Parts: sequence; C-alpha cells; structure tokens
Amino acid sequence: MASITVVLLVLLPLLLSSLVAAAHSDGGFGFQATLTHVDAGKGYTDAQLLSRAVRRSRSRVAALQSLAATPAEAITTARILVLASWGEYLMSMAIGTPPREYSAILDTGSDLIWTQCAPCMLCVDQPTPFFESAKSPTFKKLSCSSPMCNALYVWDCYKNTCVYQYFYGDSASTAGVLANETFTFGTNGTRVSVPKIAFGCGNLNAGSLYNGSGMVGFGRGPLSLVSQLGVPRFSYCLTSFMSTVPSRLYFGAYATLNTTNTSDSGPVQSTPFIVNPALPTMYYLNMTGISVGGDLLPVDPSVFTINDADGTGGVIIDSGATITYLAQPAYDMVHQAFVAQVGLTLVNVTSPDDLDTCFKWPPPPRKKVTMPELVFHFEGADMELPLENYMLIDGSTGNLCLAMAPSEDGSIIGSFQHSNFHVLYDNENSLLSFVPAPCNLV
Repeated sequence: MASITVVLLVLLPLLLSSLVAAAHSDGGFGFQATLTHVDAGKGYTDAQLLSRAVRRSRSRVAALQSLAATPAEAITTARILVLASWGEYLMSMAIGTPPREYSAILDTGSDLIWTQCAPCMLCVDQPTPFFESAKSPTFKKLSCSSPMCNALYVWDCYKNTCVYQYFYGDSASTAGVLANETFTFGTNGTRVSVPKIAFGCGNLNAGSLYNGSGMVGFGRGPLSLVSQLGVPRFSYCLTSFMSTVPSRLYFGAYATLNTTNTSDSGPVQSTPFIVNPALPTMYYLNMTGISVGGDLLPVDPSVFTINDADGTGGVIIDSGATITYLAQPAYDMVHQAFVAQVGLTLVNVTSPDDLDTCFKWPPPPRKKVTMPELVFHFEGADMELPLENYMLIDGSTGNLCLAMAPSEDGSIIGSFQHSNFHVLYDNENSLLSFVPAPCNLV
C-alpha cells in the first residue's frame, strides 16, 4: 500500500441504503434508508464484535491523534485527508444506467463519495462486482475546470480529466477519476433517480472496506451527499453494534424529530455545531462538561475546546467510531469517578485492544451493583446516557467495562454512546438535535 501513488480525496459512488421513500407527503424531497452494521450477519460472537469494534475505533482515533504532528502550513489539506477513515454502518444504493446495486460505508467524518471501478489495477475485496463505467451511458468524467474538481483538496489533471487521490490515516487509500453519474435511491415503487452526482471512480485502492464497496461522505463540504442533493437535513437512529436489528437513516423531508410519535420519547434537545477552520467538514460540538453519578467533574473547559493555533482538540460527533474517546484529562477524571463509585475490583489491562476501565464481577451469587449515571453536557443540551450506552459486558472475560477510552488529541463521541437516540443533523441552522428513541422500532 505504501508503494501506491494514489490520487485525490475520498470519493465514492456507493450511496444510499435500502431506501424506502423518495417524496414526502408535504412535497419535499426525502427518503428513508436502512443501515446495516459492517459486522452484521457475519457470525461473530459478542466478544469478537466488541474486539473488532474497539480495534476499528482505535484506528480511527489514531488518525485524529496523528494530526498533532501535521505541519501548520499543511493543516487544511493533510488534516482533511487523514481524518476520513473507517466506518461502522453500510448503506446500499444503485449507481449507473441501468442501476447496479452497491453498498458503502456511511461516514459523517468525510465528504467524498467513491467506489471501486473496473478495470481495477489494484483493488480490495468487496461483496459486489466493481462498477463498470463503460457499460453506463450516464457516466461522464469531469474536467479539471469543473467546480467539483476544484472542491477537492488534492487533485491532478490528466488529458483534461480530473484525477483524485486520497490517503486515509490508517494507510488505506483510493485513486481514480472524478465523474458524474446517476444514483438511484429507494426500493420497489418508491425509487428515485438523481443525475449528475459527483463521485470517485477508483482504480487504485488499498486497505479494507469492511463488507462495503466504497464510502459515502455525509460531511459539511461541497462534495458530500448532503451538499450535492441540496438537502441540508438528515437524521439517523442507530441500534447497538451488538444488535442484529438494522438501523435507519432519514433524509430531507423525512428527517424530523417527532415527539408525538411513540418511537421518539422525551424532550428534543439541540446544541449548535461549531466550525473548526482546519477541519470544516467535521461535526464539532461545544462540550461543556461531564457528570458522573450526579457530580459535575472538574474538567478544565480548555480540554474540550479547539486550539485556534493549529486546529487540534475539540469534540466531534462521529458515526464512524463505535466507542467514545475522551481527551486524556477528561477520561482520567471519568475513570477515577467510576472506580470510586462502582465498588468492584478494577481489572488490569493486558491487551491494547482491551478497554481499560473494566471491573471484575464477583462469583455467584452475584451482588447487585448500581452504576453511576453518566451525562454529557453540551451548549444548550444534556445527553443523559442510558446504562446500556456506556457499560457493556466483555464476552471474552465477563468483565463489566466502560465503553470509552482515552485520546491524546481531542474527543470523539462514538456511535455506541448515541445509539437509541434519534439524532438530527441540521446543516441549514447549524444544529444537532437529539431525542431518546427505541431505534429497533423506528
């Protein structure tokens, strides 16, 4: 992989999942999609699911941590390139004419859409055939002067064709041509086709797609699916990565938090997005504190802020990481609070893939243990986490573990922590809204 000279950002032509609707009753554009966890249906045990999720999350946060070493003059390009990586949920959609079904990793941490294309000079395993652009009359390569080409952070020009290249922080990479194509969303009688979606047609690729055939960016930049469809709202309701029940994605007119619906319960809370100039595509939040067992921890507010000098730090909400990673000072205080309040023996960490706030259950008859409540505080909103969103049983050891880990640079709120919340991304108003919801019923 290191020997590959790839070309440009992350593009991908595999977008949406088993969509269910194209036009909302109010006349606005929208659809519903099914999201499948990357490990679903693969026969993994709970212990294996946990280990794989932690390993992927560690790799994703490692990309973030590597940004600290990025030279200041390379911040804009290198930071965007290194952050988009991995993912946990797959969407399916159709691309080309006639439509060909594909799946892609949904990534709120990047913009570009890409899939592997034939002829593939270097490709990785995927569950579907490589996209054959020569067989689709609606496929059109984009010129070097096209607005979408110029929206890329890194690109090259070959015979007036826009060539992209993108290296991920985990050594994965993709390169190929930037093109327009027709994408089809929906199923059966509700399908809708959208022409001229810009995506990357990758002929040189390396890494792993984890049962997908590409990636679809849901970030805040011009090349993301959100921006290209001109629909500033989307929401999702994620089931646990341990669950076999698929999750749901809502786009456009369907992306609403309806508290009159029995699937959504409790008050809707909202907190503003903040912009990190070094990473404008990422969804940053203003985290103001963390409470454990009703006590607000004395975390210095600067632990959660973005460093104006180099863009490091800050707090990101991210669908592509499973567990939450907290900046080391905040994590240390959470760890200490749980050790003080749980009343069980702390287990020593023996593997880099192990969580390090784990407690040993006493032998039967087991005593009843009360876990401290955990609340994430954001500007204008408090996310009170259900117990199942932050404590889990390690199937290989039987230990009771906090589903969080430390980060050397910045914090990432992972999907496990906001599963069973209906979460709305409103780019038009720059707000993240959420409400508790049984996502297996949504």
